[in-house]
Amino acid sequence: MTITRLNPDELHKTPGYSHITVVEAGRTAFLAGQCPLDVTGALVGEGDLDAQVDQVVANALTALAAVNARPEQVVRSVIYVVVSQDTTALGGVWQRLLDSPLAAAFTTASTLLGVAQLGFAGQLVELDLTAALGA
Repeated sequence: MTITRLNPDELHKTPGYSHITVVEAGRTAFLAGQCPLDVTGALVGEGDLDAQVDQVVANALTALAAVNARPEQVVRSVIYVVVSQDTTALGGVWQRLLDSPLAAAFTTASTLLGVAQLGFAGQLVELDLTAALGA
């Protein structure tokens, strides 16, 4: 399996992600959006964005491990963060993800979105990942 990450000189510089990710692989894993829920389904970190990011990271690492994948094999990420008019939380979430054990997943094609609401009451963040598994 080969994963190539590209940033053409003709496009703007990025804060760590790649504009383009090319995968030559036989299998792909599409992870459902990882939410800040514990194993019992209870929301972790009510009102605490950092605690919710940490739980999402833990859940994503568990899901990747279930298919024998590592963060380096992630080829696409979409990060959803509940925000109002003030978008400073977006940068904070991005930095916390880059400082996490999942950081390598965010060197690939990534999208960071501010949204009005997510699926669970009190949920502030969700992470959608796609990983290349090889043959």
